Amino acid sequence: MSNIREKLFSEFKAPTTQDWLDKIQVDLKGADFNKRLVWRTNEGFDVPPFYRMEDVRKLSTPDSLPGEFPYVRGNKKHGNDWLVRQNITADAAAAANAKARDVLQRGVDSLGFRIPGGCVDAGFVETLLDGIDCESVELNFNTCKRHALDLACILTAYFERKGYDKTKVSGSLEWDPIEKMVMKGRDVSQILELAPRMIEAFKDYPKFRCVSVNVVSLNNAGAYIVQELGYAIAWGNEYMNLLTEAGVDAALAASKLTFNMGVSENFFMELAKFRAARLLWADVVKQYGPATDEACMMCVNAFTSRYNMTLFDSYVNMLRSQTETMSAALAGVHSIVVTPFDAVYEEPNDFSERIARNQQLLLKEESHFDKVVDPAAGSYFVEELTTSLATEGWKIFLGVEEKGGFLEAVKAGVVQDDVNATNVKRHEAAAKRKEFLLGTNQFPNFTELSDGKRPITCKCGCEGRNDSEAPYKPIISTRLAADYEDLRIKVEESGKTPVAFMLTIGNLAMRQARAQFSCNFLACAGYQVVDNLGFDTVEEGVDAALAAGADIVVLCSSDDEYAQYAVPAYKYLDGRAMFVVAGAPACADELKAAGIENFIHVRCNVLETLKEYNNKLGIK
Repeated sequence: MSNIREKLFSEFKAPTTQDWLDKIQVDLKGADFNKRLVWRTNEGFDVPPFYRMEDVRKLSTPDSLPGEFPYVRGNKKHGNDWLVRQNITADAAAAANAKARDVLQRGVDSLGFRIPGGCVDAGFVETLLDGIDCESVELNFNTCKRHALDLACILTAYFERKGYDKTKVSGSLEWDPIEKMVMKGRDVSQILELAPRMIEAFKDYPKFRCVSVNVVSLNNAGAYIVQELGYAIAWGNEYMNLLTEAGVDAALAASKLTFNMGVSENFFMELAKFRAARLLWADVVKQYGPATDEACMMCVNAFTSRYNMTLFDSYVNMLRSQTETMSAALAGVHSIVVTPFDAVYEEPNDFSERIARNQQLLLKEESHFDKVVDPAAGSYFVEELTTSLATEGWKIFLGVEEKGGFLEAVKAGVVQDDVNATNVKRHEAAAKRKEFLLGTNQFPNFTELSDGKRPITCKCGCEGRNDSEAPYKPIISTRLAADYEDLRIKVEESGKTPVAFMLTIGNLAMRQARAQFSCNFLACAGYQVVDNLGFDTVEEGVDAALAAGADIVVLCSSDDEYAQYAVPAYKYLDGRAMFVVAGAPACADELKAAGIENFIHVRCNVLETLKEYNNKLGIK
């Protein structure tokens, strides 16, 4: 049998890369290869349409093993289990305790408590942790940065009083003063001197970390993947510098850092990001000369993104967060927090939190994502993405170091300017539908109403602080869907829903395609759209539109036929409704000369066009 197989293979010549390129060029029929098939990413590198073994042979990432330096393939050698984490707002200790004990019976094995600074005292912690086995459950805490050291002392005293084995207590105290400087522009640099004391408080707890890099904030502000990656490494290195210069052992310092990173919808790129992050962080920590390679492991907690979540068609948020969770799980992170699908417009309820938990449990119990270490390893595509992201992320890291380190770059506004510019660019892309948000700027639910839902404003406990007087630049960001949501809510609140009527005529294929395009376009503002099978004359179509109470009449036909139909339809309508031509025909100048001024097509800025239509319709 083996001889037959060998003979069979020997009879076929293996195609070369050039052979593939030649065949592709033939199939493209003269079209430009780079324009048609090369993906020009936002991350600073291009992605070709195919890879071959020869591309990967030059890379070093496939040579590493799971659980070994530089940990590109993960920190675990056996299995790919991660912790299912749920965060709980602990305004009231007893209520938070009851909720924590309940969710621990529902598949959660990692708890995150957000405690207001004013609640930090021994009695509160005693009540909060009552009945919770701190050796069996990972515990994570977040509080006001100025009260974090007090909380650290209270926690360690509690663990000792209860007689817990210090080697079994695991979790984190997410203390990250730099985050306030990055996001709010506040000067909290004086608090950084507490860092060595934070480490001292937990030095006897090998599985408990107490300094965080909350780079998830950049993800939720719209940062590109490579920006989050590069700044995460620079951010972490700032803490390593600060701690080691204060006399903290490098291995101890590294073992107390945890990275809270976001994960967005770009499935393979996000998967590769976590692999690249471990690779870069291991190389950085190695330069501090820790006693063991184990100190170079990066502990990553992944949070599904809020930036791409939507208020309208909110169940689509489940699809987004599910693919994001898959990316993080396959990448081998330490724990995952799935943001409930309704988190952007209401306090998550029991249903949405249950769904969020079950999204992870499904991947474990039904899809077995926890069984195989780094299943993407060896994929030519993923290995190339990992290396490319690491290369570009390292450039960002070096650029920050040239400016004196991450803290100095933040004080100079370099990081904030970079992320803010990206956010503006992404909002512009969404306005033009170059970046899609399913259910918002692409294929919206035509009949959906907000039903009183409104975006939740900041609930970070920063009320009463005037950030306009902050000494440093803040990061200013809104979710990607926010502009469309504001537009659509204004239409609802106006008390009159504009009716857009499709006057379909002429070429069957073109009129149907343009009607579908126009319905999706105008429904993004919450307009009522009325499609039609077609009319024999424009007069018949206009009459039907007016009978339907149309505020907008959209002429849908082929480019060639617009020269025949557009002007007669416009004149017959005679200003009784807004007239729109679906497309950008060659005769557009002639149509404009006749008084037609509204055209919608793929090159339009959808958001600005709809704002203009709102103004014309008297919706402010």
